[in-house]
Amino acid sequence: MEIADIFRNHGPAWRRAMRGHLTHAQLKVMSAIEACRTAELGGYVARCDKCQHTSIHYCSCRNRHCPKCQGSQAQEWLEARKAELLEVPYFHVVFTLPPRIGAIAYQNKAVIYDLLFKASAETLSTIAADPNRLGVRIGFTSVLHTWGSAMTHHPHVHMIVPGGGISLDGSRWISASEDFLLPVPVLARMFRGKMLSLLKAAHAEGRLEFFGEHSGLADRATFKAYLEPLYDTHWHVYAKRPFAGPEQVLAYLARYTHRVAISNKRLVGIDGKGVTFTFKDYRIEGPGRYKTMTVAPAEFIRRFMLHVLPKGFHRIRHYGLLATSRTKAATIERARELIRQVAPIKPPAKQEAPADAARTAATDKPEHPCPSCGGRMVIIETFEAGSTPRQRPSPPIAVRIDTS
Repeated sequence: MEIADIFRNHGPAWRRAMRGHLTHAQLKVMSAIEACRTAELGGYVARCDKCQHTSIHYCSCRNRHCPKCQGSQAQEWLEARKAELLEVPYFHVVFTLPPRIGAIAYQNKAVIYDLLFKASAETLSTIAADPNRLGVRIGFTSVLHTWGSAMTHHPHVHMIVPGGGISLDGSRWISASEDFLLPVPVLARMFRGKMLSLLKAAHAEGRLEFFGEHSGLADRATFKAYLEPLYDTHWHVYAKRPFAGPEQVLAYLARYTHRVAISNKRLVGIDGKGVTFTFKDYRIEGPGRYKTMTVAPAEFIRRFMLHVLPKGFHRIRHYGLLATSRTKAATIERARELIRQVAPIKPPAKQEAPADAARTAATDKPEHPCPSCGGRMVIIETFEAGSTPRQRPSPPIAVRIDTS
């Protein structure tokens, strides 16, 4: 069973029930996932150059919300990131919006998600530059996730941060301590202040919209009162212990950067009671935190659709030393030179593609071996979307679909 099956079987009824309440982006995501790796998108026929085994391969939709299309995209992205890795420890920092803001973020995805990126990036950069802290210009990659394990709306940003930065005068590399980057309570307080200030400014500029139970927040005084309790609320910022090195950073990025709300492998089954899937209860430590949940198909689709991003919204962003610019390569090389002055850098080990990414990537090109004899598969025919290939597959039908 796949998410595509749930969409195909229950999507039409759900779309009829939600007519007028769905965005074009949400409808496009459902259509793409339902068509992915089917004849609707066309494909090619591959034949073994040894035993003549023949198989049909359907094209992928390459939609960023599709659980079957993230492996190849992640691998392409990771290849570009290898050249940017520094031979220093890396930290993992997470900034999370409190539920009170998450509730209005769904109605203002593009604006509030962008403010989340801005507030968290400014917080990390400002405190790192403080001479009483590190006193450096740092670089980091931020990745937006909008879901919790049960597919609830839970906007947060993951950051991968090198353990140190270039001194403010540009003369040397200053390393963070081995197990400590920046004080979490200080990060949380500044993040809270920046995010609330940005929200008030966005409201004053008329950039926020409110509907349903939140429609009253369009009034400036009401919105200010809505935010007031958040000044006394603890904002969750989490800093994990550093990664051992660049190899671990790549492995982590492969898992997190192109993840979707739920993968096919977490689906347990579907019956008269609904869709059952696994989730992680973070309130519990140990093996007992892994549980199953059953929801109606319509509720499953609703939860998945919560996490469709606005068209053109960038969920992966780079800041500081890693910010995209014409001087990025030179900046990274300068960082490496300064790091060498602190400690010699070992030649980078050959990075292997994460298994899941490599496996998924192979489904779009005939680079996999023949399933019958291990020979080389060669494309002998391509066919357009909605058409039928002239060649027939070898028995049994070998339609190669990777659901990882």
